[in-house]
Amino acid sequence: MREKLFVMAMMIVSAMCGCTAQESEPCDVFKTPAGTVVKMYCIKHGSVRMQVGDKWIYVDPVTTAVKPETDYSTLPQADYILVTHEHFDHLDLVAINQLSKPGTVLITNARCHEILGGKGDVMANGDNRTLAEGWTVEAVPAYNNSPEKLQFHPKGRDNGFVLTIEEMRIYIAGDTEDIPEMADLKDIDVAFLPCNLPFTMTPEQCAHAAQMFKPAVLFPYHYGQTDIQQVVKLLDGSGIDVRIRDYQ
Repeated sequence: MREKLFVMAMMIVSAMCGCTAQESEPCDVFKTPAGTVVKMYCIKHGSVRMQVGDKWIYVDPVTTAVKPETDYSTLPQADYILVTHEHFDHLDLVAINQLSKPGTVLITNARCHEILGGKGDVMANGDNRTLAEGWTVEAVPAYNNSPEKLQFHPKGRDNGFVLTIEEMRIYIAGDTEDIPEMADLKDIDVAFLPCNLPFTMTPEQCAHAAQMFKPAVLFPYHYGQTDIQQVVKLLDGSGIDVRIRDYQ
């Protein structure tokens, strides 16, 4: 298992950063062990877009609640939309409608499902689902555990997600602190961790979270006005490839 992890980590860390000259926007490019290209595009804040072959995955797409305004009708429609929780900067019906097409799979937690009038498939912490051949998604805990933050994201309500695509494992944490369950994460190749006070993590917590499961590549995201370079400094020498993109 350790040998497999080393090979996968080397594969991902050495992958080309940025797309071809024909691309109109920057992205990070990876390959799965089977050779499938995975492109990751930064939208903003907690909104992530991924292209896997000819499929498109969106996480927490938001139009106007977070600046700059995003018109998702100009982007490729989604094959999969994942919504971590119901806060306005993560759940946006306008964005979901703009991205949806016949066959789009929408995955939410129970509260989002209720707010959306029954739209979407509900996953709770610990649930697993097959998305396609060789693709799975697991819902994992995302919550606050600092006493002064418990009201923001209570334990058991919200999800983080672990996407496994042909053995490449991508962790999108959602809004959370450095909770003990992160130590149970295994073989994470790419991780998105939030770093935004007062709602999620300090730079120190974000670095500690990354050290708990040691992803090959870390994108700090949802960072607002945080001095995000502090995460880079704290993880210097850790072996984790910290990549800062415009997830303010």
